[in-house]
Amino acid sequence: MRLTGKLGALALVLILGSTTAGLSQVAKPDAKPIPAPPPISLPLARLVPDATIELGGDRRLTVTSDAVWVASRATGDLIRIDPKTNTPDKPIPIGKEPCHSLIQAFKSLWTSLCGPGTLVRFDPPAATPAKDAPPEKPADRPADASAAMKPKDPITLISTAVHGAGPIVSATGSIWMVTNAGASLIRVDPDTNGVVAEVSLPAVATAIAVSGDALWVVSSAKDVAIRINGYSNVVEETVKVGPSPIAIASGEGSVWTLNGGDGSLSRIDPKTNKVTETIKAGITGANGTILVGEGSVWVSTPGSPLARIDPRTNTLAQRFTGPGGGVFALGLKSIWLAATPTHIWRIDPKRVEATRK
Repeated sequence: MRLTGKLGALALVLILGSTTAGLSQVAKPDAKPIPAPPPISLPLARLVPDATIELGGDRRLTVTSDAVWVASRATGDLIRIDPKTNTPDKPIPIGKEPCHSLIQAFKSLWTSLCGPGTLVRFDPPAATPAKDAPPEKPADRPADASAAMKPKDPITLISTAVHGAGPIVSATGSIWMVTNAGASLIRVDPDTNGVVAEVSLPAVATAIAVSGDALWVVSSAKDVAIRINGYSNVVEETVKVGPSPIAIASGEGSVWTLNGGDGSLSRIDPKTNKVTETIKAGITGANGTILVGEGSVWVSTPGSPLARIDPRTNTLAQRFTGPGGGVFALGLKSIWLAATPTHIWRIDPKRVEATRK
């Protein structure tokens, strides 16, 4: 049917008006985005650990491919935990007051000694030969076998002169340690165990992390994260973050700071050196640890021993409260947490995500 004259014109106006209204509705929807669900907050006792290891005191933890190592500041010992049995071995004395950090690098364990203000390097003993391994024949030994078999001292103390000891990391073929009460960063050559460079920092550093070839430190006093080139030893960027950052970590394509002043996390894009997200977590405190792994960002502070941030949504997903916290490590598909003043818990990260009530 064909409409002409005034009737056709009227029909055309009605059709166009209806179409315009429909386009307007599509272009300006009234629907609001669905907010993220509120974080789950539970007491730590709701978590069921895979193992509970009795080991208390002021501890620092690190995980290697075949063990968990604990440095005890109170006793000056290094203790190996067998992940197969979840039991600690006999303590190994390494020096007065190991503190700040414990890492593995260059086939050794490294920690700083706050007492004498030195860096200590510990070479773990070689693994025990398998029971079915053939015994060594005398003919296989070198002529100077007695000298070759002489045991080497597993502990090396590296003097930092008047610099003092601080947090340590490994990057670009070196060991790096915050020194001089946080005012500088020293670089140690693991081949010679000597200090080969010192970097003056524009603000006093409280924690350190590695992202690619760059080192990042945070300053609680200045509310900044500082980027240092791991090859040239040059300070490249200073990035403003949240108030009083107390810890820093890298992973999921970002650098993360835990800000003790307001309990937030700042997410930095290392490609642009810009803060891309500020995540409200409500985890305040003067000290704590932040790590990235198993698809999440994990935080531990005294009174809030474990919290999980989802890096896909940039939101706090879970938070557990309790008397312990502040020190933990990730590795061997587990979280190793100083859950109480006297015990370390081994927790499956998947169990954490599944704990909802």
